[in-house]
Amino acid sequence: MKDKKNRNKKIKCLLLFSGGLDSILAAKVLVEQGIEVKGISFESYFFDAKQAKEMARKIKLPLKVVNFSEEHLKLVKKPRYGYGKRINPCIDCHILMLEIARKMMKKNGFDFIATGEVLGERPMSQNKRSLKLIEKQSGLEGHLLRPLSAKLLKPIILEQTGQIDREKLLNILGRGRQKQMALAKKYGIKEYPVPAGGCLLTDVEFSKRLKELWGICPKCGGDDIELLKLGRHIWDKEIKIVVGRDENENKEIKKKMMKKDILIEMKKISGPLTLVRNYAKGKISELALEKAKKLTQYYSVKAREKNNVEFNVKSC
Repeated sequence: MKDKKNRNKKIKCLLLFSGGLDSILAAKVLVEQGIEVKGISFESYFFDAKQAKEMARKIKLPLKVVNFSEEHLKLVKKPRYGYGKRINPCIDCHILMLEIARKMMKKNGFDFIATGEVLGERPMSQNKRSLKLIEKQSGLEGHLLRPLSAKLLKPIILEQTGQIDREKLLNILGRGRQKQMALAKKYGIKEYPVPAGGCLLTDVEFSKRLKELWGICPKCGGDDIELLKLGRHIWDKEIKIVVGRDENENKEIKKKMMKKDILIEMKKISGPLTLVRNYAKGKISELALEKAKKLTQYYSVKAREKNNVEFNVKSC
């Protein structure tokens, strides 16, 4: 009687949801089995949940967004399992997300966690060894389902008890997208994001900027990370000069001003706003300020060849 009651019980799943095609398909496969699915997405200094929110709305998936910026930054600085091609600690990142999801699962009565991972799709984090490692380190052994590749992996507890029909799960393998695109057509999914990193840690230029910053200031915080996303970055020893590239960046750079920062702009000529931040002790030198002024003028087409340009210099 107890087994029959368990089989008739509505199963609840918490799905890691990025809004990409794989996670959309994972949701569809689970819902098709009559499983109640709720998405969970994450925001940090290096990625947001904009795509997840948009796609969750389109497929009518309830979604919880968790901001774990500070925890994630600590992890990025010192990952246990290392970096990928750039400065992306994908295995550690995924473990952290799943640890948070596991706590939410226990607190809110979900029966298992699922992801849109596909075996062999990503060489570092989606090979068989890494998938097992992530499952174990996140404390989700027997409770973590990858619906798109489930038939190629060990069954979780709810598959073994028959509460999840393993035959209705999939066996997708590798980096090809043909099977996913065919499934999208089957489910009537006409619009979905193209595969892309979405994480700034996989971006060549951003990774370079972050490494430079860590070399000067290993204890940098979120405000320093946010500034990396804006403008042109020039170092003068331990002083950073950030020059805006357009009006919108000028506005955003101004918002990022912190105590002891200096803002520079030309008085009578429209052009870049420049922020100067000192990562060493003491004041910003006059030589560094002169360099910042020259860069401000240089990156203004109107002012580049002019003499005697005047500047406004503001400190916080």
